[in-house]
Amino acid sequence: MAAPSATLTVRKAVKDLLSTTSHGPVAVAVSGGADSLALAAATATLTEVTGLIVDHGLQHGSADVADEAAAQLKTVGVDARVLRVEVTGPGGMEAAARRARYQALRNAHDGLVLLGHTMDDQAETVLLGLGRGSGPRSIAGMRAFDPPWGRPLLKVRRAVTVAACAELGLEPWTDPHNSDPSFTRVRLRHDVIPLMEEVLQGGVAGALARTAEQLREDLDALDAMAARIRQDSQNMLVTGLSPHPSALRRRVLRGWLKDAGVPELTDGHLRAVDALVGEWRGQGGVWLPGGFVVCRRHGRLCVQPPAGKSS
Repeated sequence: MAAPSATLTVRKAVKDLLSTTSHGPVAVAVSGGADSLALAAATATLTEVTGLIVDHGLQHGSADVADEAAAQLKTVGVDARVLRVEVTGPGGMEAAARRARYQALRNAHDGLVLLGHTMDDQAETVLLGLGRGSGPRSIAGMRAFDPPWGRPLLKVRRAVTVAACAELGLEPWTDPHNSDPSFTRVRLRHDVIPLMEEVLQGGVAGALARTAEQLREDLDALDAMAARIRQDSQNMLVTGLSPHPSALRRRVLRGWLKDAGVPELTDGHLRAVDALVGEWRGQGGVWLPGGFVVCRRHGRLCVQPPAGKSS
C-alpha cells in the first residue's frame, strides 16, 4: 500500500485536531513559510477558514512578503487579512515580536487559531527549556490544543510540510531570520539537533516530542492533585498544606500567587515561599517580582500586594 502523500498527512493531522475540539470559527496564522501555508491549505479542505498574516515590519520588504502570502492563500481558496504590528518592549526582538504577534492574532479572531508548529519546532522548544533549566513545564513543550491556540502539526515533520507545498504548487517564503545564527533556536536547528541525530543514530526529534507529551500528561495529573489540595486549603492554612510533598505544595503556591497577580515566578521564588511551610523557623517574608511579599501569619500564608495597590 502506497504511503500517504504529504498533503494527506497534513490534512489528517488537522482533521484529527478539529474532530476532538469544540472550535467555532477557525483561523490559521500564516507567515508565508511552508508550515503555515500547508496548514492553511489543508484546513481549507475541512472547514471555512481565514488566514491571518502578521507583518512585524522588522525586515525590508516585509509588506511585500505579507501580500505574497495572501496571494498564495488565495490560490487554495483561503481569504486572508494582513495584521500590521509594532514590535516593542523588553526581552529582545524575538520575544517582543512573539508578544506582538500573539496579541494581534487574539485581537483579530474570536475563535480557534491554528499555528504551524511542527515536530521539529517541538524538539527545539524542549531543548531550549532543558538547556535553560526552566523546569518541567518548559520541557513539556507546546500543547496541541491550548485555547485559543491549536497546533495540529506537532507530530508532523517540517519536511512533510515542504513536500505538501510542492504537491500543491505553493511557493513558501524562506525567512532570513531562520538562518541567522545569532538566534539560539537557529543554532539548535542547524547545529545541535543534526549532531544529536548523528550521534544517536536518528529519531531525536520524535523522541524529544514523545518525552514532552509524556511529561505533559504527568504535569496534568500533578496539577489536578494540586487543585484539590488548594480547594481543601482555600485560606492557605499551613496545616492544610504541610502534610503534602513539597512538589505538590509548590504547584498549589504557583497557582495561588499567579491568581494574586505575581509575575514571572521562578523555581527559586516558589521554593522560598514553600520554605514558609516546610522549613518554618520564624523567618520573615519572601519578596517576589512586582513588589509582592508573602509572609506567614497566625498559621496561614498571606500575600501582600505592592505599595499603593489594594489586595
